[in-house]
Amino acid sequence: MNINKLIGSTLIIAGTTIGAGMLALPIASATFGFVTSCIIMTIIWAFMAYTALLMIELHQNADVDATLNTLAYNILGRKGQVIAIFAMLFLFYALCAAYISGGGEQIYDKIKQYFDFEIPMQSGAILFALVIGLVVSTSTRSVDLLNRVLFLIKIVVLAIMLTFLMPLTSIENLTHMPTQQALVFASLPVIFTSFGFHGSIPSIVRYIGKDIKALRIIMICGSLLPLIVYILWELVSHGILTQEQLVANNSLTSFIKALSFVANNGYISVLISLFANLALATSFLGVSLGLFDFLQDFLSKKDKKASRLLTALVTFLPPLAFALFYPEGFIKALGFAGFALVILALFLPVAMVYKQRKTNLDYEYKVFGGNIGLLVVVLFGSLIIAVQILQMLKVI
Repeated sequence: MNINKLIGSTLIIAGTTIGAGMLALPIASATFGFVTSCIIMTIIWAFMAYTALLMIELHQNADVDATLNTLAYNILGRKGQVIAIFAMLFLFYALCAAYISGGGEQIYDKIKQYFDFEIPMQSGAILFALVIGLVVSTSTRSVDLLNRVLFLIKIVVLAIMLTFLMPLTSIENLTHMPTQQALVFASLPVIFTSFGFHGSIPSIVRYIGKDIKALRIIMICGSLLPLIVYILWELVSHGILTQEQLVANNSLTSFIKALSFVANNGYISVLISLFANLALATSFLGVSLGLFDFLQDFLSKKDKKASRLLTALVTFLPPLAFALFYPEGFIKALGFAGFALVILALFLPVAMVYKQRKTNLDYEYKVFGGNIGLLVVVLFGSLIIAVQILQMLKVI
């Protein structure tokens, strides 16, 4: 077991998961309080870690460089492959476009703030996509190294932020049990998408090799780190602000201002902004790596020496173009990204494992739970989709 790669891969999974959307979790959970939000997050983490282990079960019988495209075709046939391709491309292109748009805006603002010259607004997005694109298209090792640095800085920033905020938390706020518990269901899609990392699993397998013990540690620890970070963030947010304040400040900007005001510390907003920027960068690294490896497998077909430059162009140019010329389209598409994530992280792993277990009973590692475990995952995924449909229809 290569400890260096094990740590790096764990941080790639954690870095992909902890995105800027983490900051919105207290807003999503404002109506039902800290305790309930922790329970919901733990349940969702358990489901996502479980299906990540299902993916490891699948990879042990595949080539080390197999992507979701290859797995779906080999196990489910052409129809399964088409579903996998659609879910992967829809989710990852939407996420990449959103990250390029958000990261580009931050770079543009910083250049205007610290340098005394005007540049086109689009230059920030182009620069952000170019830097991440160069790193991802070089190698998984380069992604690992950059991600380690950014993740370490992100954790340091988070630790400083928590140091400022933790003494201000109120036990009364944390133990307050709101009456609007029915709104728990409405928050499920937001919390669910905050634990998405499954598209990066094939890249980790390719990087680590088929070391089942190491891969299990990576999936569990890599997904557990975000859960701990989320709980700490919920702790200070719900502990400092009352339920009424959280509900009243239902946008990210107003929420950060309220947190800074109550903490009576102007540096809080700076730290939160820095954390959000680092979260954008690490998430973009993990997501674009998964998309790059997926597309390279898809484009190369039998020729495994397909140009990395071509794959990089197909990976980064479409989301960059949409981020530059039609950002509203992909921002709206993010509202439907939860559907793609349910297919990618829940339904496809279950369908492939079910089929593989029926046709190949003699292999080393099987995730516990049997068919009952697979059924529970399907029911959970169906609940997420049902809630999203009800939200679209404005029923909840």
